[in-house]
Amino acid sequence: MTGAQPAKEAGDETLLSVRDLHVWFELRQWGFLRVGSVRAVDGVDLELKRGEAVAFVGESGCGKSSLAKTLLGLHRPSQGDVVFAGRSLSELDKAGLKDYRARVGYVQQDPYGALPPFMDVRRLLHEPLIIHGVRNKAERERRVRQVLEEVRLTPPEEYLGKFPHQLSGGQQQRVVIARALILNPQMIIADEPVSMLDASVRVEILSLLRRIQQEHQLTLAFITHDLSTVRHFAERIFVMYAGRVVEQAAVDDLLEHPQHPYTQALLAALSDPDAGNAHRQAEIPPGEPPSLINPPSGCRFHPRCPQAMAGTCDVDEPPDFEPRAGHLSACWLHR
Repeated sequence: MTGAQPAKEAGDETLLSVRDLHVWFELRQWGFLRVGSVRAVDGVDLELKRGEAVAFVGESGCGKSSLAKTLLGLHRPSQGDVVFAGRSLSELDKAGLKDYRARVGYVQQDPYGALPPFMDVRRLLHEPLIIHGVRNKAERERRVRQVLEEVRLTPPEEYLGKFPHQLSGGQQQRVVIARALILNPQMIIADEPVSMLDASVRVEILSLLRRIQQEHQLTLAFITHDLSTVRHFAERIFVMYAGRVVEQAAVDDLLEHPQHPYTQALLAALSDPDAGNAHRQAEIPPGEPPSLINPPSGCRFHPRCPQAMAGTCDVDEPPDFEPRAGHLSACWLHR
């Protein structure tokens, strides 16, 4: 069968690296007059190791999904590069890009919108195998049944003939996950995979993704705005704000010792069942994320930051400092 081979055991080997990545979308008036650009991703550097699970968190509009779609090869960088297993995506021809997309699975936010309504489950899962050259129908059927069992849609016979509208939201998302797994990828990008689901099934889907990631030693990039879920489903966190990564660290270190004021604000906004902690809501900075068409100079969080220093934060863009071992924060408070 074509497609990627299963990933090696987790270690220090870099699977994917992002170098000075910018993804800008041009704005045009009357179809031809350029009037500006949306700086969806604006200078991101990071590395993902083989077999690790990471989370990208931040408010809506911070650039998480644009970054994810660039890693998938759906958006082309305006500047910078994405390197996967030693090969730059910018160097891939049409055949190379097709092979790359077989090695990186995608779990979309809206499962119903992600599944063609005119295809039953069998055809939905056969389709990528056919596209990537698996001609033997018996082999395709074997793989389809195997992956349905992996996502706990059993017995497979009960689901193969069903169409998306005949499935619950949780079952639809399991089919989406099965489709992401069907070609034996090395990496899966899950973009807000539970935000459209009932609360009762969210933990089940996240636990399923985590189990599959660990069993297959996949690299898992989990895109979310909800910091409360990441402790149990990721090993590292990248916090994004206005198109940039402002903090990154191991999950426990970041949640217990947040260094950037924006991360501290996100954690303060989490609901707390202890009524005695209600005063923490006062710590949340007012205002909204900045426009990505005309972002502020200096640190992009400075207009909302209670600790902003005039003449520094509003003038100069902060580099990554390391206030704790292995813990990076782009904030002038740590210089």
